[in-house]
Amino acid sequence: MRHTLLVLGGARSGKSRYAQSRAEAHAGTLAYIATAQALDGEMATRIARHRQDRGPRWITLEESLDLAGAIERASSQADAILVDCLTLWLSNLMMAQADLRQATQTLENAIAACSCPLVLVSNEVGLGIVPDNALARAFRDEAGRLNQAIAAQADEAQFIAAGLPLRLK
Repeated sequence: MRHTLLVLGGARSGKSRYAQSRAEAHAGTLAYIATAQALDGEMATRIARHRQDRGPRWITLEESLDLAGAIERASSQADAILVDCLTLWLSNLMMAQADLRQATQTLENAIAACSCPLVLVSNEVGLGIVPDNALARAFRDEAGRLNQAIAAQADEAQFIAAGLPLRLK
């Protein structure tokens, strides 16, 4: 059964834990699509900790740019998919100077074509102060556009604060 869930929240809000628990409610093999890159020791430690938190039902696909392709590959291998996270994927795209509108459209097409339950995690970065530099403002704006596009397409959206879900859709 196809179902798309978007899980939004701030840093350390509990969104990844919530998303993982929702994905684990599905029977069978689970796919975890990781968009993070271990560019430093601290990020490598975070990635290792996330891997340890998942059990043997999980297969991991690491994809920093071609998220749509990873979803397509995972949907043939798994009974449910968790993408963590859209915000890091967006950051990777911006650093690669990719066409963000085209990448978002390609992602939307992959989500629509996905035949299994799909859980997508993203940071809500628009609740704070206006960033003081152009790159940070551009990132905030693009993250807001991406979250709106995916939320519009999702069957369900949850906002996580202090580990507690608030149903948005």
